[in-house]
Amino acid sequence: MPGQELTLGIIIVAAALDSINPCVFGVLIFLIAFMTKLFKSSRKMLIGGFLYSFVVYITYLFIGFGLLRVALGTGLSTAFYWIAAIIAIIAGLLEIKDYFWYGKGFSLQMIPGAGDRIERYTQVIAKTEKRHPAVLYAMTAVLGVFVVLVELPCTGAPYLAILGLLSAGSFAAAVPLLLLYNFIFILPLFVIIGIAYFGTSSDRLESWRKEHRGFMRLAVGLFLVLLGLYMLYSLT
Repeated sequence: MPGQELTLGIIIVAAALDSINPCVFGVLIFLIAFMTKLFKSSRKMLIGGFLYSFVVYITYLFIGFGLLRVALGTGLSTAFYWIAAIIAIIAGLLEIKDYFWYGKGFSLQMIPGAGDRIERYTQVIAKTEKRHPAVLYAMTAVLGVFVVLVELPCTGAPYLAILGLLSAGSFAAAVPLLLLYNFIFILPLFVIIGIAYFGTSSDRLESWRKEHRGFMRLAVGLFLVLLGLYMLYSLT
């Protein structure tokens, strides 16, 4: 298994590619439009957007810590490594497929019905509009946790592959790398929030996402296949 040869570059590339997932962009663009309307000011929307991003960061981080602790603490790191590598290859092939036949056949996507649940939850949040702003922000934070959980089938493959690689080492050595990975993962969220804050409409952002979603999936797919093959090769 690779231990010392696990480079910072792999972490950075994996996190950057994971962060451009169309699922992440699509949900955030919807939420930005919702928060802009709900909070009625750019400043409050900015606060809500940053709070959402922070919650996404913490939630993904805890998931990573939990999976890694289980893998290392139960002596299943080798099995976890194999599973992560195989899932990376399969997920990568599905992502590449979507570049050529987007949405045809089986695709990596959010949990079925998740989009409707998110919309219903935002409607519940809207009903609290006349209450104290803290209530709105608290419910926005809860929404961030929910979105992370329903997005995992769509966004989790690169993260799982990196956790597999990190399981070859120690938990202490993995902590700073996971902190870095998740920070890079949420950086595009800050970019989208900033673009929306300075006046770009959510419709234009959504048009950009749809135009480039195929390329996003191709880039993620190629990386996942190569990473998964590298992981399997390192076992020989």
